[in-house]
Amino acid sequence: MKALVYDGPRTLSIRESREPIAGEGKAVITVIATGICGSDAHGYTGETGRRVTGQIMGHELVGRIAHDAPGLPAHTLVTVNPLIGCGECEYCEVGETQGCATAVVIGVDPALPGSFAEQLVVPIGNVVPLSESTPVLHGALVEPLAVGYHAVMRGDPVPDDRLVVIGGGPIGQAVAIGARRAGVTRILVSEPVSARRELLERLGFASTVPDALPDASVSELGGKPTLVVDAVGIDHTIASALQNSTTRARIVLVGMGASIMTFAPYALTVAERTLIGSYCYSRAHFESTANWVAHVRPELDLLIGSTRPLTDGPAAFQSVASGDGEANKVMLLSQQLDSGRVADTTTTPVPGRYSERFRTDH
Repeated sequence: MKALVYDGPRTLSIRESREPIAGEGKAVITVIATGICGSDAHGYTGETGRRVTGQIMGHELVGRIAHDAPGLPAHTLVTVNPLIGCGECEYCEVGETQGCATAVVIGVDPALPGSFAEQLVVPIGNVVPLSESTPVLHGALVEPLAVGYHAVMRGDPVPDDRLVVIGGGPIGQAVAIGARRAGVTRILVSEPVSARRELLERLGFASTVPDALPDASVSELGGKPTLVVDAVGIDHTIASALQNSTTRARIVLVGMGASIMTFAPYALTVAERTLIGSYCYSRAHFESTANWVAHVRPELDLLIGSTRPLTDGPAAFQSVASGDGEANKVMLLSQQLDSGRVADTTTTPVPGRYSERFRTDH
């Protein structure tokens, strides 16, 4: 089978790789599409040191079961929860695998080949079936949408919260959508890139440039935010979260833009703000997101910028890493879509701003 292989910083190649075999308790998936995650892009550049030569990346996927497996007939449309825990600790026992001390991620751990390939093998327990009514490419959005939803839920949102999302990239977009799912109606996204702000506006969210955040919080939310989600994770953004939030605000950090961050502790302690970490998702949040996506959400079309064949992977990664590509998700296609397309395409979403009818439904 063909696979996109990491050959070192900023170098990828298409190679022939051995087809995976389903051992006991595992299933082979024929991959249809995989989204390029920000962590993949940072791994590609070498800046995180979390990718090794010879590795196959990719964990935001949709595909079909290749061969009958227990509870999974061949051709079943599926996505995959890429988190694999020990299965025995107190966190794994309650479906909080992200808290497992030995948890690994498919496509991130070098020993677990990812989905930038024509097929991959995964534990059956990590396979999440999708309704056949699910638009196929939306299945590859489940993973990043689950990250956003989990981040919001870590902040214990309530309907009358005033929420600011710092960063309007794919995870920030997922956070805003997750907050809307959770019933939050006052949502403002701080984002410097105009193309991303335009996308957020089309999704139905208010947006602002970072320098105007204090004034925009008052005009759009009615006051300083009670809940902030930092989807970037660098010194400047955590400082903004602390400076621009109200007393006793909850601040959720989901972005991992820097390995070390510094901030003024008084801004946290004196105003009794709460700083909360968020990593990946629980099993329940992943599966509920898959069910939510299955209800045919037309606004999700806006999250997909372009699709390109797997063989275009090196060029696609270069574009994403350089920042000169899409404001939204780029997906690599390992198989032809039902329409027969596999060449570069751009999604054409319903025009205009999405309305209140997309703001609820859990």
